[in-house]
Amino acid sequence: MFVDGQSIFKTQAADFAEFSKKAYQHLGISYSKFFKMDNLSKLAFLGAELLLKSEHHESNTALVFANKSSSLDTDVKYQQSIADPDNYFPSPAVFVYTLPNICVGEISIRHQLKSENSFFIFDAFNANLMSGYANLLIDTKKADAVLCGWIEYFNEDYEAFLYLVSPNGNTIHNKQSLETAYNQ
Repeated sequence: MFVDGQSIFKTQAADFAEFSKKAYQHLGISYSKFFKMDNLSKLAFLGAELLLKSEHHESNTALVFANKSSSLDTDVKYQQSIADPDNYFPSPAVFVYTLPNICVGEISIRHQLKSENSFFIFDAFNANLMSGYANLLIDTKKADAVLCGWIEYFNEDYEAFLYLVSPNGNTIHNKQSLETAYNQ
């Protein structure tokens, strides 16, 4: 994990489950719901935790995220739980996470955010849309700041980078790459 280009956490974890657990422990987070989340939500949660716990933020901080796979990783797991008529055990705990914007909800609950939020699906990170949307939220006073980012997770392939945009037009460059941390 990197913040402002500086490594704050490294591990040789074998998979995302191990990586996310070690990152959670390293960051000293105390939030029991974390272990019930799907992997996309855990990834977004860890990134947001780095930026929102160290920055003074108001409850009017908006969240604007995007990715390519939506919640497909969890959707596949849920489909597997209902595909076999002889072993039909749909899990409400998995079904809850079959929308990508659930990770936005988890972050909002944790940090008591009460502002706008959006989760877009694109083939690649769309800097123009993210910038324009963040500026619109700030200019129209719908948000005091905007946490933006790309949160991609599918089949143990993941990447996250987030940045916090302030109302004075400055981007607070707390950028991180969880993929880089995982692969090092």
